[in-house]
Amino acid sequence: MLLLGAVALGVYARRWRTVGASPWRLVSFTSGVLVGVLALVSPVDTLGEHLFLMHMVQHVLLLDLGIILVLLGLTKVILRPVTRRVQRLERAAGPLAHPAFAIVLYVAVMWAWHVPALYDAAVRNPFLHVLEHTSFATAGLLYWWHLLSPIRGRHRLGGMGPVAYMAATKVLVGLLGVALTFAPEAVYQVYIDQPEWWGLSAATDQAVGGLIMALEQSVVMGVALVYLLVRALEESEREEQRRERYDAVG
Repeated sequence: MLLLGAVALGVYARRWRTVGASPWRLVSFTSGVLVGVLALVSPVDTLGEHLFLMHMVQHVLLLDLGIILVLLGLTKVILRPVTRRVQRLERAAGPLAHPAFAIVLYVAVMWAWHVPALYDAAVRNPFLHVLEHTSFATAGLLYWWHLLSPIRGRHRLGGMGPVAYMAATKVLVGLLGVALTFAPEAVYQVYIDQPEWWGLSAATDQAVGGLIMALEQSVVMGVALVYLLVRALEESEREEQRRERYDAVG
């Protein structure tokens, strides 16, 4: 993971310097990579084997925060060398490139990996644990790509599309968090069988983790919608300025 992160930063920094992108783009991309490293190569990963709430922190870092920061670091100019490849991949993917599929995948990944039997197996089995993290990162990248990608794809969300897209997803995942928060007892045997950490019983640990999930989904949705609204207004203003310049020349 450290090597992959270093390579990604090196490639990005070279392209960023070539095109002269703004410093905040570099900061955002670098922060996203560091968040990924924090989630996978730090005490967060180790503590996730003993505390449900830390495993939940790891999940939201991989599924949302890290991906969001990486995508915000990208621009049309930075992605220009790969734009045609991305567009060809989108066409080849067919229905898998549709926002509806991204919603289904995001929700399904979150719910499936929190089924007690599968969750316990993933914590205990290194291969399943890697598969779990890979599926979270993949689902998060596809989901946020439809909202934050600087490349205009065939299925670009417009109008109230982003609101419906995010509401459908975040509510369904948020309900999982609520269910875990108010469950009458702990459901993950892997934590029940362990000694208490930080003085938290397995049931309390699970309730805190569920609350983290539910609150994170709500906060991320609110912040993202505000950002998308501001971006839409800026794009509308730029389009209006282009029309005025065109009319003036004509």
